[in-house]
Amino acid sequence: MSWQEVRADDRITEWERSDGNATIRLRRRPDDTWTVRLDRLHQAEDGRDYRRERVDGEDEARELVAAWREEHDVAE
Repeated sequence: MSWQEVRADDRITEWERSDGNATIRLRRRPDDTWTVRLDRLHQAEDGRDYRRERVDGEDEARELVAAWREEHDVAE
């Protein structure tokens, strides 16, 4: 399954899984740290999940996004 960017501005980038049942959000905080959040809905084929991690740098945050997108992808 693919992920599509559904929001991108100076603070937040968000991707939605093609089945519509999961999102990953990358957010720059006012203190210049980053938060990465995964939200997978109850009705998702792979079940409910919610994760949130705070990291110091953008590169580390984007690596986490890539890992979570791969980990939470589902077969079409």
